[in-house]
Amino acid sequence: MRYIHHPHTDPAFNLAAEEWLLRNTAEDIFMLWRNSRAVIVGRNQNTAAEIDEAYVREHDITVIRRMTGGGAVFHDLGNVNFSFIQVGSQSRHLDFHRFTAPILEALQTMGVDCRFEGRNDLTIDGMKFSGNAQLIEKDRVLHHGTLLFSAQMADLSGALKANPLKFEDKAVKSVQKRVTNISSHLPEPMNVETFIARVMEHVSGGATAHALGLRPDEEEGIRELGRAKYGTWDWNFGASPDYGLTQTRKTRGGLVEIHLDVHQGRIRAARIFGDFFGVRPVSELEALLAGCRHERADIQGALEGVRTEEYIRDLDEEAFLDCLF
Repeated sequence: MRYIHHPHTDPAFNLAAEEWLLRNTAEDIFMLWRNSRAVIVGRNQNTAAEIDEAYVREHDITVIRRMTGGGAVFHDLGNVNFSFIQVGSQSRHLDFHRFTAPILEALQTMGVDCRFEGRNDLTIDGMKFSGNAQLIEKDRVLHHGTLLFSAQMADLSGALKANPLKFEDKAVKSVQKRVTNISSHLPEPMNVETFIARVMEHVSGGATAHALGLRPDEEEGIRELGRAKYGTWDWNFGASPDYGLTQTRKTRGGLVEIHLDVHQGRIRAARIFGDFFGVRPVSELEALLAGCRHERADIQGALEGVRTEEYIRDLDEEAFLDCLF
């Protein structure tokens, strides 16, 4: 098995690294890595339904879709991610226990009382510190999971605080659970770098004195995949299942009720209702929204030069945009 611990923290690069290595490696891999602040949504999820759009935008948190199923998770530099890639597997069944066992053992050697619970979680005292997901592709398996070590819990709860009642779709919804940081349960304090080294040492059995990085040819292929796929709106938002959004807001101009029909991330149709006043027909505003990405910047572009107050009295563009997310 090859052991990798690389310094890259760009979420698009790191998600691309898993896919590129899964499809190009000739040997089994165990890899540890970290992302800068990001929400990582599952392959089958509606991205818009998993995030608090305002919080993510205001705090400059990256949103990226991964290639495996399951629910949305929050990453920052206090979260350590692990990946197993197995080549030549004959199994067609997901097996979370096999790949999480060495991680649990590593933590137990550090004095942490942890266990596997439910469908795909690792817990301490019933609180989740690791979510796991798997993908089987031909004779290859990708298993990856999170290890909340010293993550910023305020960002975690803020970024994933979307209201599911706004959305009508059949996409997989995340199940919110109580979470905890591993660092809070260690008998003796350690920093995240020491933690990474301890996990790597245990999983590798001391087979390598230091984790190996990525080769230049691998980095080139990964960067290209990151640019072409994981860094694009089409993959991260456009690949969401179709959904409808219903949102009612009390504004200075009155109650505004928004209904959006979204297909492949774009607004197919919009309806606006409420007890507001306006001097222009709101149907013109609805027509401007049709065809836009369900994305703040794209809608702003469509509204350039438009005075929303003419359609909904006392409602400026920023307040109107808030009604759409």
